[in-house]
Amino acid sequence: MRPPLDLSLVIPFHNEEACAKKLIDECLAALELIPKVRAEIIAIDDGSQDSTLEILKAASRADARIEVIHFPHNRGQAPALYYGLKHASGEIVVTLDGDGQNNPADIPALLARLKETDADLVSGVRANRQDSRLRKFLSRFANRVRGSILNDGVTDSGCALKAFRRSVIHSLIPIRTLYSFIPALAKAGGHVVTECPVDHRSRDGGISHYGLGPFLWRPALDMIGVWWFTRRSFTTRNLR
Repeated sequence: MRPPLDLSLVIPFHNEEACAKKLIDECLAALELIPKVRAEIIAIDDGSQDSTLEILKAASRADARIEVIHFPHNRGQAPALYYGLKHASGEIVVTLDGDGQNNPADIPALLARLKETDADLVSGVRANRQDSRLRKFLSRFANRVRGSILNDGVTDSGCALKAFRRSVIHSLIPIRTLYSFIPALAKAGGHVVTECPVDHRSRDGGISHYGLGPFLWRPALDMIGVWWFTRRSFTTRNLR
């Protein structure tokens, strides 16, 4: 039985050898800005075929706060994230992507926002997005459609950088496009959701794992399921 912690950072990685070490170092630096925090970093290697796993293992040997979970085969971002969340022991959980586009320096601001608003989940809003015009257009379109149907109250649900209380995890379901629907599922579970502007950076290397399919038909299909689920589910908070 692991002792309870204050904070867990959960980061899925897949073929991110170009930025994995830098991102882990940035996460450790961000933790230094949070006084007296008992924290862990859960790095999930999702079947990488490059040196990502070796980089993460070396980081874990150097700092006991880093735990590496290895999937021998690529399972996808959502399964890696979901497994990491279930494994996390922090009272507060922060998620971010392993491609380095999220800036760990934003973590203290997310935690402050979580505290000052008494919210249960703070979802990042990517300012000055470093993506192609097509990707930004598709993202804005998807956010507009999703928001009008699910009414989750967020403008950039696809941002991987989120901070939330441990209780939110119980509202999540194992769905392939989990990142985009965390706010909707949290709200359906009776949790308070708010937003916070965050930095967004260009990739240091590697390639994006998301093409036109993940941007369009996969989220659309999952959104139907989430729409049904959120209307048929009941709030499990404060049942007793």
